[in-house]
Amino acid sequence: MTRIDWRLEWQRLRQVRLTELSLEEGGSWPWLLRVLFCALVTLVVAFGAQWYLAAPVAREVSDARAQVETMKSQYATRAFQAANLPLLERRMQELDARMGALLSMLPTDSEVPALLDEISDAARQQQLDIDFIRLASTEAHPFYITQPLDIQVRGDYHHLAAFISRVAELPRIVTLHDFTLTPTDSAANDALVLSLQAETYRYEPEQAVTGSGAMVTP
Repeated sequence: MTRIDWRLEWQRLRQVRLTELSLEEGGSWPWLLRVLFCALVTLVVAFGAQWYLAAPVAREVSDARAQVETMKSQYATRAFQAANLPLLERRMQELDARMGALLSMLPTDSEVPALLDEISDAARQQQLDIDFIRLASTEAHPFYITQPLDIQVRGDYHHLAAFISRVAELPRIVTLHDFTLTPTDSAANDALVLSLQAETYRYEPEQAVTGSGAMVTP
């Protein structure tokens, strides 16, 4: 088209009233208007194709990329765990050994009377008079049971101190609490009365706790 033709088409386009346009008469529209209309239709069709066809594919691609990143992260974590598996196994074995050693220091239910005898022997070795060494009611905790022992003995200060040290050195785990030291009623000697509560522990994966009132007498 020559420049004159462009000018003529432009003038015809400016003279068109949009309210009078009809698709049925599209063949008689100015050439430039038909070009613009075809371009508009092409854009609308392209946008629709993008929305209905390309957008779902884009979402699938985005989801696939997210899954790939997740798999990479999982792979890195598992690779790290696999590389450190021997070290973790050694640590687990060490922890199991420590746990076994600690559990071996806890008396079983049948060994508690023997523990009472050991405490009683420790008192006699220090020449103490035993008022009582007896079991109190047990206390339940998650995975273990506390077994209190009420102890009252008489003797001089140094023998009492040696007795406490001897009990603390027993092969079974025994903790000492609630010390009370008072003079005896008799003023003729330097004897003291030592009252305390010792506690030992029993490992109980399946707890079945009952109280006990056993007593050891001198």
